[in-house]
Amino acid sequence: MAIDSRLGLRILFGFILVSLTAYNLWACLQQPLWEWTGLTRAPDRYWTIATLIDAYYGFITFYVWVAWKERTWAARVGWFLAIMLLGNVAMSAYVLLQLQRLPRDAPLEQMLTPRPA
Repeated sequence: MAIDSRLGLRILFGFILVSLTAYNLWACLQQPLWEWTGLTRAPDRYWTIATLIDAYYGFITFYVWVAWKERTWAARVGWFLAIMLLGNVAMSAYVLLQLQRLPRDAPLEQMLTPRPA
């Protein structure tokens, strides 16, 4: 992996770590987590937003693997849109597709590596 790619990943995941931690701390100051009741009271929006941020950061984290694994920009863009719009539905479909493409005698670790040229 190139130095620039490592730096980009450090920046991305550092941002995710710092921003999600900061938002969660701020939400704690608005309402303790144990008082969250979903969307039934106005202050609950802080934890609802925190949950959405956390979910989309998880989608981005999964997408980093997809972008690294896929070879064409068309596939990368298509999977990005699918993951951002469908979330875990698209992510599950991607993993199942990768398992289907894996040769029967191949080790499972091979699924995690980029597709061969």
